[in-house]
Amino acid sequence: MSKATGNWKGFEIVWLIVFSAIGILFTFLSKDSFFGFTVFITGVLCVVLTAKGKLMSYVFGMYNTFGYAYLAYVNGLFGEVLLNLLFFVPMNIAGFYMWSKNFQGGKLAMRQMEFKGMLLVGAVCISGFLLLGYGLSFIPGQNSPYIDALTTVLSVVATILMVRRFKEQWLVYIVLNMFTVLLWTIRTSEGSSEGPLMIVMWSAYLLNAAYGYYNWNKGAKEALA
Repeated sequence: MSKATGNWKGFEIVWLIVFSAIGILFTFLSKDSFFGFTVFITGVLCVVLTAKGKLMSYVFGMYNTFGYAYLAYVNGLFGEVLLNLLFFVPMNIAGFYMWSKNFQGGKLAMRQMEFKGMLLVGAVCISGFLLLGYGLSFIPGQNSPYIDALTTVLSVVATILMVRRFKEQWLVYIVLNMFTVLLWTIRTSEGSSEGPLMIVMWSAYLLNAAYGYYNWNKGAKEALA
């Protein structure tokens, strides 16, 4: 775990404190469980550490994966459940291993994708979204099948790009986080008690994705220099 990229900056510490405080407030106001709060805080820690290129992101990510899968299950978001249990769990393990093999001078070696690769990513996202959304629409009790499908497909693509250390993962994450906020907004309007906290969590992810792209863009340029 000693392999990391840089020390913590002041604004990063403030960022964590602010969103942790918001998480505590929403947990109290919405009468959410302590379990829901642990899912929130491990998710925030995971994405911040990923933006900094630290291996510990996968440790917090594993807990968040199981926790979020449970919350998605009780809210009828079965695409999210399958995504977390069948994809994120093994990818957390693979990602930890692959990142640990690609540090140079104590920093994670970040990569930049070619234009052809970006076109392929776009085609996969669109086709996967349409096919999965159509399939989920036939599952009894499934809520918001096409939005669920879109967030599922984007999550898969972004995770693969993350494991392979491409900075373009953050562009996918920005789109993903925007639609996931929309997804939980819909669930909140339909009475989900976990919804408000999940909206805050995914909003935090959205802000972090913008910072992640900024940080990884610099890292990829340094790797090419």
